[in-house]
Amino acid sequence: MKNLDNLETGRLTGRRIQSGDFDLLCRLLQNPIVAATLGGVRSDEEVQQFLAKNLDQWNQHGIGRWMWHSKADGRFVGRGGLHHVELEGREEIEIGYALVPEFWKQGLATEIAKASISVGFNDLNMAELVSFTLPTNLASRRVMEKCGLSFEREIVWSDLPHVLYRLKRNDKPTVMTFSE
Repeated sequence: MKNLDNLETGRLTGRRIQSGDFDLLCRLLQNPIVAATLGGVRSDEEVQQFLAKNLDQWNQHGIGRWMWHSKADGRFVGRGGLHHVELEGREEIEIGYALVPEFWKQGLATEIAKASISVGFNDLNMAELVSFTLPTNLASRRVMEKCGLSFEREIVWSDLPHVLYRLKRNDKPTVMTFSE
């Protein structure tokens, strides 16, 4: 298997989340606009817990979230990647992404999601991937749909209603050729 510590898309570079990413994650997870779709603004302690959990993902599963930066100027764009979650008693692999607002509406979340799908299917040979969001998060739902995921059902996550989308490896052969 290839080294998944670093990824590259047309406009972004992604690197495996690291213990020194606390300040970047605070910029993201303590931003009220971003946090509105992620369960609320997180305290420093909650950001530290998030970081520890994501470091554990990499250590336990060899995959996780990447920290994404602009190729053009090196600025921090956001975090995104693959994440093991338990949904309704079933282990799933989630495609997740969150960007700082200055990078919204540029197609970068879609670029991150497509790169994550490519890793999941091409490098890790996964059978299916999921993504979920609040029903009102139309921008995130659009990213999922642009990446070929289909609405499956409503679920409850973190005591809030969410919509679950799924993509199976065999659903769309075109997902195997993502390149931006």
